[in-house]
Amino acid sequence: MTAQMSGSAPEVVPEAVPEPARVANPHPDRLARPGGDLGDLGDLGDLGDLGGSDGAGAREVAGDLVARDQRVVWHPYAPPAAAPLFAVAQASGVRLRLTDGRELIDGMSSWWAAIHGYRHPVLDAAAHRQLTDMSHVMFGGLTHEPAVRLAETLVEMTPRPLRRVFFSDSGSVAVEVAIKMALQYWTGRGRPRRTRLLTIRRGYHGDTSGAMAVCDPDAGMHHLFSHLLPQHIFAPPPTCGFDEACEDVHLAEFAALLAAHAHEVAAVILEPVVQGTGAMRFYAPEWLARVRALCDEHEVLLIADEIAVGFGRSGALFGCDHAGISPDIMCVGKALTGGYLSLAATLCTDEVADGVAASPVGAFMHGPTFMANPLACAIALANVELLLASPWRERVGALERGLRTGLAPARALSGVADVRVLGAIGVIETREPVDMAVIQPLLVELGVWVRPFGRLVYTMPPYITTSDDLATLTTAMVEAVARTT
Repeated sequence: MTAQMSGSAPEVVPEAVPEPARVANPHPDRLARPGGDLGDLGDLGDLGDLGGSDGAGAREVAGDLVARDQRVVWHPYAPPAAAPLFAVAQASGVRLRLTDGRELIDGMSSWWAAIHGYRHPVLDAAAHRQLTDMSHVMFGGLTHEPAVRLAETLVEMTPRPLRRVFFSDSGSVAVEVAIKMALQYWTGRGRPRRTRLLTIRRGYHGDTSGAMAVCDPDAGMHHLFSHLLPQHIFAPPPTCGFDEACEDVHLAEFAALLAAHAHEVAAVILEPVVQGTGAMRFYAPEWLARVRALCDEHEVLLIADEIAVGFGRSGALFGCDHAGISPDIMCVGKALTGGYLSLAATLCTDEVADGVAASPVGAFMHGPTFMANPLACAIALANVELLLASPWRERVGALERGLRTGLAPARALSGVADVRVLGAIGVIETREPVDMAVIQPLLVELGVWVRPFGRLVYTMPPYITTSDDLATLTTAMVEAVARTT
């Protein structure tokens, strides 16, 4: 470093940094790739210049990328070499452009996250601004403006009396944090034997071990690991639909289980009003309100997993808002950053925070490396402010009406068991599991990106989806189901 004098204070000027020496490929036989070794990537240029949908060059690029992927990448919920697989070059608005030039209307919001679509100028600008300050800094002993402003905003917009915000890097981890908060709370309150959780079947809360333990143990995707997980208490799922009355009989078994196990239950955990990935079912808000009352009666904490439906997806800002209740702990994620970066948060009341702090260690024992990442927090803040400033209720309402109209013809199909819609969520439930090897390429052929699983062909489109694009999306879903079931 050298110093130059400017006034009374020296200005430190960094010396020129020499270019790093080129590192030879230690395994040329293993790391060889088309166009040279890994050191010769050069300027990738504009990914838009990949040729048209009829160009042999575009098809070659797409095929090459998929082949390379299948040699080294492992995709979610898939065998080592995932198939069918489609290579994406760009995403903008509500469209995904494949490397072969085809454009697809996105019906998944990249698993509930991209509520404003892709490459939104407000969110792009927020990312660029934050990059000029810092992309990351540890959160232990340090703080920064994006994290504090985002926490303040989340406290303002979530149900009272949620007052404390603990950031993490994914939805599953947010659930782990919530569970640990509940357990440590009861230790701090002198009741350390309250270590079990009560939940409902058909639920899904994530893929990490603590989250898996409260997913459906039989019908869920994690039954292979059930012998390794803590054994919690499962009640039947609600049987009263979203628009139906909720009677005592609908809660009888849940109430009986909670009464019988209240001495050992730390918390009830559930997805408010919408059971997401585990079932795509919608249940009565009154059922949730009654669960809140039962938790109060038995002095049990209530954890609301809002990761999938938070930020407007169900037609209310949060699922709990439908029932007019506030949980003791709430998890949010997915749409928090608008699909730009992975970030989640676990909110709790002052009572929970005080109980955790009263435990022998005096602090909450969790700390992700990328906790409150400044870049993610800055984008999340811009995303939430964009949502709140937009006519999101009207947009979600319009999507709900369009989904009801567009998916209605599926009710007449012999292979369909049910069609249901709530907010910006549309579901066709088939009688038998769909064949992904058949239906996925067909949906792409029809110009849409929808990712079915099991017996569910469903969509959660970005809120900015137009009526014409939504009609294309629903028509393709109905046609694909008609042709494959």
